[in-house]
Parts: sequence; structure tokens; C-alpha cells
Amino acid sequence: MASTEFSSAFLDEAERHAAWGAAQLEALTGFLPDGPWTADLPSCVYRQGGLELRVAVLGTYDLAERSWMWGWANPGLRGTPVTALAEEVERHGRAHAIAEFTAGTLDLSGFADPRRAAETLAFAGMGVTGAPGYIGVPAGPGTQVYFLPEDPQVPRAAVDPVTLPRTLLTAVGLIGHDARRVVTGYLDHHGLRRREDGHRIVAELPDGDSAEIDFDTAGRIAGIRLTASG
Repeated sequence: MASTEFSSAFLDEAERHAAWGAAQLEALTGFLPDGPWTADLPSCVYRQGGLELRVAVLGTYDLAERSWMWGWANPGLRGTPVTALAEEVERHGRAHAIAEFTAGTLDLSGFADPRRAAETLAFAGMGVTGAPGYIGVPAGPGTQVYFLPEDPQVPRAAVDPVTLPRTLLTAVGLIGHDARRVVTGYLDHHGLRRREDGHRIVAELPDGDSAEIDFDTAGRIAGIRLTASG
């Protein structure tokens, strides 16, 4: 039976990764060269525009069926090294009761935008594994395959105080479930200390400055202020 929306447990998980994940995808996009791609799945190798990366298969999206299959559930790949990261997603789903991560195949035809739902699954899988982005490429006329890079060549997006307000505010609109989880997930990912006081979170930034994020009574971000140290 087709689902029409994701579970709250899944959205909570995806929200945790929204801010750092979006920034990381920008970093990956800027790093990947243009050009056709090839992959040697037994060797976990992805090639594009002269660049060679070690990758894992996260999942595939069938455009005709509008369905998603996790890499760990793919009969031709199950149990091989190239699905190791996808298996981490399944284990996380079982540990935290997130059904979207433990169902091998998901029927997305009931969603208003099935393709976007597939991208959201890829994004959440990237977040769970801490991978530096995901790569979605056509693997045929009706299939999109999603890879997770697991290669130190890929640059990691760092905390940028100048762009932090835009990063957080943009990320809030990606999932649209819980703005506070967007903020705390970003801070946790980067190991930034914080204190919470009612409707405010104050975070210590790497340069010694601090960021104050205020929330309104509806849980939305009401303002972000950067305060210089000293």
C-alpha cells in the first residue's frame, strides 16, 4: 500500500541533518567535476570527470513504479561491501523504530511529489551515516541510483559564522517539521557547545563568537544574532 507521508520518527531524524546536510551537499556539488559517470560496484569505485571516489550504494528510485529500494535490500547487492553504509541505515532504523529505514522497498506513489520523497530518503540516509553528501545519477531510462561517498577527498563543510543564519533558515524549509531540531542537529554535528534557555539557544562558535537563536511560541525561528567575543 502506498504511503502518503513520512512518519514523525522519520521526519524527526531527517530534520536533525537538514542544516549540516544541505551545506555538505553544496560542498560536494562544488567538488564534483562535470562529466559522464561510471561505477565498479564490486570495487566500490565511482568515476566522474576524471575523479575517482570510493562510494557505497544507498538506494535506487524506480521512476515508473515510483518506488524506492534501499541498497541493503537489493537482491543483487545484498551483503556486499558496496551496501555497507546502507546496512547502517537499516540498523539505525531498527534501533530507533523508524519504519522507513527498515522496509526494503517503499511505495512512494501516494506522495504529492514521489521524486522529492525519494530525495528526502537519500538525504536522511546520508545524515544517518554521516556521509559527506550523496550522488544521484540516472542508471538507465527509468532508474536513479544514489551513491554515498566515503572518501576523504570530499571536502567537509565547516561552520561559517557569516553564512550561519542563511544556512539555518534555509534548512528549516527543507523538511518543515521541527525548526529546533534543525538547530540542535547542526550544533551537535559540529560539536558546538550550547545552552538552552526557554525559547533561546546560545551556541559557542569555533572563532570564539556566539550565536543566539530565538524561537517564537510556535517553535519557528524568530531571529538569529551573532555576538562577538570580548
